[in-house]
Amino acid sequence: MDLLNSLRVFVRVADAGSFTTAAQALDFSTAQVSRLVADLEQHVQARLLQRTTRRLSLTEAGERFLLRARQILDDMAEATAEARGAHLEPNGRLRLHCLTGLGVLMTPLIARYCELYPDVVVELTLSQRNPDPLEDGHDVVISIAQELADSQFVAQAVGRIFSIPCASPGYIARRGLPGHPEQLNEHSCLRMIDPLYSDEWVFRDEQGEVSVVPGKTFQSNVPEAMVNASEAGMGISLLPFYTATRSLREGTLLRVLGDHRLRERNVYALYPSKRFLDAKVRTWVDFLKAELPGLFARHEVIANDARYWGMG
Repeated sequence: MDLLNSLRVFVRVADAGSFTTAAQALDFSTAQVSRLVADLEQHVQARLLQRTTRRLSLTEAGERFLLRARQILDDMAEATAEARGAHLEPNGRLRLHCLTGLGVLMTPLIARYCELYPDVVVELTLSQRNPDPLEDGHDVVISIAQELADSQFVAQAVGRIFSIPCASPGYIARRGLPGHPEQLNEHSCLRMIDPLYSDEWVFRDEQGEVSVVPGKTFQSNVPEAMVNASEAGMGISLLPFYTATRSLREGTLLRVLGDHRLRERNVYALYPSKRFLDAKVRTWVDFLKAELPGLFARHEVIANDARYWGMG
């Protein structure tokens, strides 16, 4: 049985005091209304209405049930209005996941989004993995990949990134500069422990791609730790360009092999496919598509500025 519909019919009958009047208001037949009330009584195993040829009245159980039925219908109406509103006006908790370094970079964007949509509370989780949005309960996952496998998720491209090799001025003074990616084999190379970084470093220049497998020394799975190790002169590290820009400006790192860059990767906003997309998800993804490329471009200007490159 359609319990919710039966509750609506019961409340209308109780208010009207008549099956016929309730049936006319609901555009049902009197027999339909009578049967729905009888089914409801069978469901709750209690008589709710006293029926005589002249009048209709609530039983004691019916009076108590009517109060609960009204509350249930009111709660359902409120929940429906709230759910419909969620598709119109951004509000509630927006659960985001992002890789650590990129999430730190995006924090000012999140602050601006919250100014635009003050009824949204952002919950940001940072880690060095790309989780399953459904399993971990995230509304949107910011993922980095060269290509995405087919999945049940919607994937919106929101930007492109690349990595650059960097070293401290002290390291360069001691060990010199590699003139070509293949010469990295002669240097101490700091390695990211991350699925996004394979043992093979694939550089791109005007002539095409060059693949090298540099030696291993210090390793970490957090870009900020790689920055600190590089600044301490431990070796040449491979850093997402936006992670390196502050150190490049401050002179604690220099870009190595400035005319080479690693193969670019896409940044995606992933979220479960839904017929009715929540407004907070829609507005956040639209905001990222509009703002994140500009943020990347500002950092890329610094990474590509030859003033911050190590020169042989």
